[in-house]
Amino acid sequence: MAETGTEIFIHPSAIVEQPCSIGPGTRIWHFCHVMRGARIGSGCTLGQGVHVSGGAIVGNRVKIQNHVSVYDGVVVEDDVFLGPSCVLTNVRSPRAHVSRRHAFETTLLCRGCTIGANATLVCGVSVGPYAMVGAGAVVCRDVPAHALVVGVPGRVRGWVSRCGRRLPAPDGDGTASCPECGQRYRIGPDGVAPVG
Repeated sequence: MAETGTEIFIHPSAIVEQPCSIGPGTRIWHFCHVMRGARIGSGCTLGQGVHVSGGAIVGNRVKIQNHVSVYDGVVVEDDVFLGPSCVLTNVRSPRAHVSRRHAFETTLLCRGCTIGANATLVCGVSVGPYAMVGAGAVVCRDVPAHALVVGVPGRVRGWVSRCGRRLPAPDGDGTASCPECGQRYRIGPDGVAPVG
């Protein structure tokens, strides 16, 4: 089916409960389930088998790859990339026989961040703007802006630009340039910020 920039595309195999909010230009692919009350922005892509709960918020231009569940309590800001089969949670101590719906914790994925394939985020963490969580990492604490986090448990192993490229070691003035676009960043003990 052809689509324009403003049409919403919903594959016939997807289940989209009403009422929910879906922005223009969003594409919802095979076997997705969007629950009543979900909020999904414009220009998003939901790959095969994505689940979005009714209390989830998804911003604009978000790409959610195959087999990701965005549960109640998860807030996904604009331009976020969620890699295939990454895991987002909302309860720290789940039990099948104990209702903990009142104990959902907010997980915040800030603008432009990337969560790699099969990475797991323990609920209640924030991933800062333009940070990158590597494939398979387990994130148990907040991730600073522009941080590159890898491993189990996830640890900061470097810094990335808005383009997603690893920043080199800083020059004598404490700055480094993105190898792709040339944007300079100040790297200090409190993290990374664009210069200018």
